[in-house]
Amino acid sequence: MYLQPDEAFPLSRVVAIVHPARRIIAYHLLWRDDVHGAWLPFTVPTDEEVVWVGYDTTGAPTDIWTYWHGHILHTNWTGKGTPAIDVQWGKHGSMPQGVAEGDLPKLQSLNLFYAFTIIGAPDIWLGNAVRKGPWCFCHSYRRYRAFTVPLLTGQRLDAVARSADGRETLRAVFGQKFSNKVHWP
Repeated sequence: MYLQPDEAFPLSRVVAIVHPARRIIAYHLLWRDDVHGAWLPFTVPTDEEVVWVGYDTTGAPTDIWTYWHGHILHTNWTGKGTPAIDVQWGKHGSMPQGVAEGDLPKLQSLNLFYAFTIIGAPDIWLGNAVRKGPWCFCHSYRRYRAFTVPLLTGQRLDAVARSADGRETLRAVFGQKFSNKVHWP
Protein backbone atom coordinates (compact mmCIF):
# COMPACT_ATOMS: atom_id res chain seq x y z
CA MET A 1 0.00 0.00 0.00
CA TYR A 2 1.05 3.58 -0.57
CA LEU A 3 -0.03 6.27 1.86
CA GLN A 4 -0.32 9.99 1.37
CA PRO A 5 2.73 11.46 3.21
CA ASP A 6 0.62 13.49 5.67
CA GLU A 7 -1.53 10.57 6.84
CA ALA A 8 -2.12 11.07 10.58
CA PHE A 9 -3.83 7.79 11.47
CA PRO A 10 -1.79 4.60 11.63
CA LEU A 11 -2.88 1.22 10.37
CA SER A 12 -3.77 -0.71 13.52
CA ARG A 13 -4.56 -4.23 12.31
CA VAL A 14 -4.64 -6.31 9.13
CA VAL A 15 -6.63 -9.52 8.70
CA ALA A 16 -6.45 -11.68 5.56
CA ILE A 17 -9.43 -13.91 4.77
CA VAL A 18 -8.78 -16.54 2.10
CA HIS A 19 -11.94 -17.67 0.30
CA PRO A 20 -12.23 -21.49 0.42
CA ALA A 21 -13.77 -21.90 -3.07
CA ARG A 22 -12.61 -18.87 -5.09
CA ARG A 23 -9.08 -17.67 -5.76
CA ILE A 24 -9.40 -14.44 -3.84
CA ILE A 25 -8.07 -13.00 -0.60
CA ALA A 26 -9.81 -10.22 1.35
CA TYR A 27 -7.52 -7.92 3.30
CA HIS A 28 -9.44 -6.14 6.05
CA LEU A 29 -7.59 -3.02 7.17
CA LEU A 30 -8.32 -1.35 10.49
CA TRP A 31 -7.11 2.24 10.74
CA ARG A 32 -6.86 4.02 14.09
CA ASP A 33 -9.47 6.64 13.16
CA ASP A 34 -11.16 8.61 10.38
CA VAL A 35 -10.72 12.36 9.88
CA HIS A 36 -14.45 13.18 9.66
CA GLY A 37 -17.14 12.73 12.31
CA ALA A 38 -14.76 11.83 15.15
CA TRP A 39 -16.51 14.28 17.48
CA LEU A 40 -19.93 12.61 17.17
CA PRO A 41 -21.04 10.82 20.34
CA PHE A 42 -20.69 7.03 20.33
CA THR A 43 -18.40 6.91 17.29
CA VAL A 44 -15.89 4.08 17.37
CA PRO A 45 -12.36 5.48 16.90
CA THR A 46 -11.49 3.16 14.02
CA ASP A 47 -11.98 2.99 10.28
CA GLU A 48 -12.26 -0.37 8.50
CA GLU A 49 -11.49 -0.72 4.80
CA VAL A 50 -11.21 -3.75 2.51
CA VAL A 51 -8.97 -4.69 -0.41
CA TRP A 52 -9.38 -7.93 -2.38
CA VAL A 53 -6.72 -9.63 -4.48
CA GLY A 54 -7.58 -12.32 -7.01
CA TYR A 55 -4.88 -14.77 -8.05
CA ASP A 56 -4.36 -17.56 -10.60
CA THR A 57 -3.29 -21.19 -10.11
CA THR A 58 0.36 -20.13 -9.80
CA GLY A 59 -0.45 -17.62 -7.05
CA ALA A 60 0.20 -14.60 -9.29
CA PRO A 61 -2.21 -11.68 -8.78
CA THR A 62 -4.84 -11.25 -11.51
CA ASP A 63 -7.32 -8.71 -10.13
CA ILE A 64 -7.58 -6.02 -7.47
CA TRP A 65 -10.85 -4.79 -6.03
CA THR A 66 -10.97 -2.04 -3.43
CA TYR A 67 -13.69 -0.59 -1.27
CA TRP A 68 -14.10 3.08 -2.16
CA HIS A 69 -16.78 4.78 -0.03
CA GLY A 70 -19.57 2.30 -0.75
CA HIS A 71 -18.39 1.38 -4.23
CA ILE A 72 -16.12 -1.43 -5.32
CA LEU A 73 -13.38 -0.43 -7.75
CA HIS A 74 -11.80 -3.10 -9.96
CA THR A 75 -8.56 -3.31 -11.94
CA ASN A 76 -7.15 -6.19 -13.95
CA TRP A 77 -3.74 -6.84 -12.41
CA THR A 78 -2.52 -9.69 -14.61
CA GLY A 79 1.20 -9.37 -15.30
CA LYS A 80 1.64 -6.22 -13.18
CA GLY A 81 3.48 -7.88 -10.29
CA THR A 82 2.92 -7.15 -6.62
CA PRO A 83 -0.49 -5.57 -5.94
CA ALA A 84 -0.24 -1.84 -5.21
CA ILE A 85 -2.95 0.16 -3.45
CA ASP A 86 -3.14 3.94 -2.95
CA VAL A 87 -4.77 5.01 0.32
CA GLN A 88 -6.67 8.29 0.59
CA TRP A 89 -5.64 10.78 3.29
CA GLY A 90 -7.75 10.72 6.45
CA LYS A 91 -10.65 8.69 4.98
CA HIS A 92 -8.62 5.61 3.93
CA GLY A 93 -10.58 4.89 0.80
CA SER A 94 -8.44 2.46 -1.17
CA MET A 95 -7.75 2.58 -4.91
CA PRO A 96 -5.81 0.19 -7.10
CA GLN A 97 -2.67 2.10 -8.02
CA GLY A 98 -2.99 3.81 -11.39
CA VAL A 99 -6.77 4.29 -11.32
CA ALA A 100 -7.66 7.25 -13.50
CA GLU A 101 -9.43 10.02 -11.59
CA GLY A 102 -12.27 9.94 -14.11
CA ASP A 103 -12.93 6.29 -13.21
CA LEU A 104 -13.91 7.18 -9.65
CA PRO A 105 -17.63 7.63 -8.93
CA LYS A 106 -18.66 11.22 -9.79
CA LEU A 107 -19.81 12.13 -6.28
CA GLN A 108 -16.77 10.45 -4.74
CA SER A 109 -13.91 11.88 -6.73
CA LEU A 110 -10.63 12.91 -5.17
CA ASN A 111 -11.49 16.50 -6.15
CA LEU A 112 -14.64 16.37 -4.06
CA PHE A 113 -12.94 14.75 -1.07
CA TYR A 114 -10.19 17.36 -1.22
CA ALA A 115 -12.87 20.09 -1.20
CA PHE A 116 -14.39 18.45 1.90
CA THR A 117 -11.04 18.85 3.69
CA ILE A 118 -11.49 22.62 3.20
CA ILE A 119 -15.27 22.97 3.60
CA GLY A 120 -15.32 20.41 6.39
CA ALA A 121 -12.51 21.99 8.40
CA PRO A 122 -14.83 22.72 11.39
CA ASP A 123 -15.70 19.01 11.49
CA ILE A 124 -11.99 18.14 11.51
CA TRP A 125 -11.35 20.72 14.29
CA LEU A 126 -14.14 19.27 16.44
CA GLY A 127 -12.77 15.78 15.90
CA ASN A 128 -9.29 16.88 16.94
CA ALA A 129 -10.72 18.42 20.12
CA VAL A 130 -12.18 15.02 21.08
CA ARG A 131 -9.45 12.69 19.77
CA LYS A 132 -5.95 13.60 18.68
CA GLY A 133 -5.76 13.96 14.92
CA PRO A 134 -4.95 16.50 12.23
CA TRP A 135 -6.22 20.09 12.30
CA CYS A 136 -6.54 20.19 8.53
CA PHE A 137 -5.14 19.00 5.26
CA CYS A 138 -3.02 22.09 4.82
CA HIS A 139 -1.50 21.32 1.44
CA SER A 140 -2.28 21.48 -2.25
CA TYR A 141 -4.49 19.16 -4.27
CA ARG A 142 -1.35 17.85 -5.94
CA ARG A 143 -0.02 16.75 -2.56
CA TYR A 144 -3.43 15.26 -1.66
CA ARG A 145 -2.96 12.96 -4.66
CA ALA A 146 0.62 11.99 -3.74
CA PHE A 147 0.78 8.36 -2.60
CA THR A 148 4.47 8.00 -1.87
CA VAL A 149 4.87 6.36 1.54
CA PRO A 150 5.08 2.56 1.23
CA LEU A 151 3.42 0.41 3.90
CA LEU A 152 4.11 -3.31 3.58
CA THR A 153 0.96 -5.03 4.85
CA GLY A 154 2.31 -8.57 4.46
CA GLN A 155 4.62 -7.93 7.40
CA ARG A 156 1.73 -6.62 9.51
CA LEU A 157 -0.80 -9.46 9.30
CA ASP A 158 -2.52 -10.02 12.64
CA ALA A 159 -4.49 -13.05 11.43
CA VAL A 160 -5.07 -15.21 8.38
CA ALA A 161 -8.21 -17.33 8.10
CA ARG A 162 -9.81 -19.49 5.43
CA SER A 163 -13.53 -18.81 5.34
CA ALA A 164 -16.37 -17.69 3.09
CA ASP A 165 -17.60 -15.56 6.01
CA GLY A 166 -14.81 -13.84 7.92
CA ARG A 167 -16.97 -12.17 10.56
CA GLU A 168 -15.90 -14.52 13.37
CA THR A 169 -12.23 -13.84 12.69
CA LEU A 170 -12.81 -10.09 12.30
CA ARG A 171 -14.73 -10.02 15.59
CA ALA A 172 -11.87 -11.83 17.33
CA VAL A 173 -9.23 -9.43 15.97
CA PHE A 174 -11.10 -6.11 15.58
CA GLY A 175 -13.51 -6.48 18.52
CA GLN A 176 -17.30 -6.72 18.65
CA LYS A 177 -17.89 -3.45 16.81
CA PHE A 178 -16.49 -3.41 13.29
CA SER A 179 -17.88 -2.08 10.03
CA ASN A 180 -18.90 -5.44 8.58
CA LYS A 181 -18.42 -4.15 5.04
CA VAL A 182 -18.93 -6.22 1.90
CA HIS A 183 -17.07 -9.52 2.31
CA TRP A 184 -16.42 -10.34 -1.35
CA PRO A 185 -16.62 -8.43 -4.62
